Amino acid sequence: MMYFAHEIGRAALKPIRILTSAQSTLLQHPRSPLSKIPGARSIASAYSVFGDLTRRYPKPAFNLNTTICDGEQVDVNEAIVKRKPFAQLKHFQRNVARPDDPKLLIVAPLSGHYASLLRGTVEAMLPDHDVYITDWRDACQVPLSEGDFGLDDYIDYVIDFISHLGPDTHVLAVCQPVVAVLAATAIMAEDGHPAAPRSLALMSGPIDARVDPTEPCKLATKHKLSWFRRNLVHPVPAPYPGALRKVYPGFLQLTGFVNMNFKRHVDAYRGLFRSIRDDEAEKVSRHREFYDEYLAVMDLPATYYLDTIQKVFQEFHLARGCFKYRGRLVNPAAIRDTALMTIEGEKDDISSPGQTHAAHDLCLNVPDSRRTHHLQPGVGHYGVFNGSAWRNDISPRLKAFIRAA
Repeated sequence: MMYFAHEIGRAALKPIRILTSAQSTLLQHPRSPLSKIPGARSIASAYSVFGDLTRRYPKPAFNLNTTICDGEQVDVNEAIVKRKPFAQLKHFQRNVARPDDPKLLIVAPLSGHYASLLRGTVEAMLPDHDVYITDWRDACQVPLSEGDFGLDDYIDYVIDFISHLGPDTHVLAVCQPVVAVLAATAIMAEDGHPAAPRSLALMSGPIDARVDPTEPCKLATKHKLSWFRRNLVHPVPAPYPGALRKVYPGFLQLTGFVNMNFKRHVDAYRGLFRSIRDDEAEKVSRHREFYDEYLAVMDLPATYYLDTIQKVFQEFHLARGCFKYRGRLVNPAAIRDTALMTIEGEKDDISSPGQTHAAHDLCLNVPDSRRTHHLQPGVGHYGVFNGSAWRNDISPRLKAFIRAA
């Protein structure tokens, strides 16, 4: 009922939002007599902020239309090279012949935000790599007839996408997928799969969530799995294509994201109010560019969400050596020929330093000459894969690691 009530609330607010938007325009338009009323811009600004806080945010586009290769600007086209019910494999095709550039598969997190959250990650790697990304679908858009989707299915998808790209593929897993991607790599290595990754980079994810637990980790261990199933899993209402599918709704995830840094977000919207009132267009644009991405969230399949809570954050299966994939024990020590890099942020409050580094203790047979770790000073979770530290410090190290592999 919660999901249904949420949709009813959205529908009820729509006419109010339309009205306030029209009033905001009248109060700001230079030819409107209402714009001469004292305090008109403040009222218009409040209406605009109300509209931003209550509107629905669609799936963002990557908007990576060009990149720079060898000092020249080249066009980039997005192409879907493989489609599956819960994800598609997206290729950023550069309009230039560079056959020696490494193939790079970026595995985006299925944890609430869309793959476009990694726009900065893709942008930095495009000049020197043939880049692909996993583009996960909003579960409310997947018909119930497509079946269920759990953590084992996630691993299937990763193996399938790597197999599609073929030998000599390099893989970068960002945040949540590090466990599934390490498991997939171990399975492929043990099976002697010809497309087993040439290198594997794991970035800011919970390989061992017992290390210096953050607030999300503590929340997972504070409650039993039944609590998450009872309170956070809800059926998708009609008329969505995925009606009746059980999901962890995006709006509940967003509530959790916001509550982690509530004061910062309140201050950001106070700043937006002042910027609209004072006609500071550049500041308004920067705010909306960030929040258009941040507030666009997707539903997660319930089975996948509950599997992750139990196996990754409550029982720590991979770190304890008891992680099973379709009944088969996953053995990271089987990885021998895949180079391994782990990357963490010093101030990460989602996956604290040490949680990702734990992969080195599991991958015992990767030679020391083919493994490395980087701890980036002064950055939080998102700063590891976006922003100036990512562009200037982290991505050059990652590129050098891939080339060496």
